[in-house]
Amino acid sequence: MTLKLGVPSKGRLMEKTFDWFGARGVELSRTGSDREYAAAVKGIEGVELVLLSAGEIPRELAAGRIHLGVTGSDLVREKLAAWPDKVSELALMGFGHADLVIAVPKCWVDVNTLDDLDAVAAAFRAKHGFRLRIATKYHRLIRDHLRDHGVADYQLVDSQGATEGTVKNETAEAIADITSTGETLRANHLKILAGAPVHKSQATLFKARGADWNDKTRATFAVLTDKLGINA
Repeated sequence: MTLKLGVPSKGRLMEKTFDWFGARGVELSRTGSDREYAAAVKGIEGVELVLLSAGEIPRELAAGRIHLGVTGSDLVREKLAAWPDKVSELALMGFGHADLVIAVPKCWVDVNTLDDLDAVAAAFRAKHGFRLRIATKYHRLIRDHLRDHGVADYQLVDSQGATEGTVKNETAEAIADITSTGETLRANHLKILAGAPVHKSQATLFKARGADWNDKTRATFAVLTDKLGINA
């Protein structure tokens, strides 16, 4: 049985992943066209490369269908309840950096912190008769974060794209999303609440706890982590 390594199937995240492994003596490559998902591994025996979307990799890790996977730490935390029981972090890879933040309209001059947001949310519900809406695709992370900070009078509105535009389109009053520079938020007249981000994400190599770790895959894993310089 081969050890299955899941990596992002396209874009900058795939290229950076290939570069990261290549710099450590393990060459990953696509072997077909951009529409195909065939791939190859050189520099180590017994590893099969599986190309997946970054969003699919947490699910495949949790199901044990791949042994290792590269994806954003935000996606693992969002998609997997009790994620440390399902996967372990092997290496922070130093690219794909982004912060999950909560942002409100810049014109809300008195709202700069989560405490301010809590106060305005209560006032909003009293005035409008419904809860303040926060648009996001990170429901688990945002719900946990707001609960931990005592914010209660809100509702999450699902947004799978163009989240920054939901305030302008009047489908939400605030947003929670990933940002690298904050430029898109500023362009949409939004400001990030003060304090630490909800989560500081980066590309991470994860190990599936529930995969088939037999003698062969464990031996391959030992060789691979040695080449990668990972103390596992």
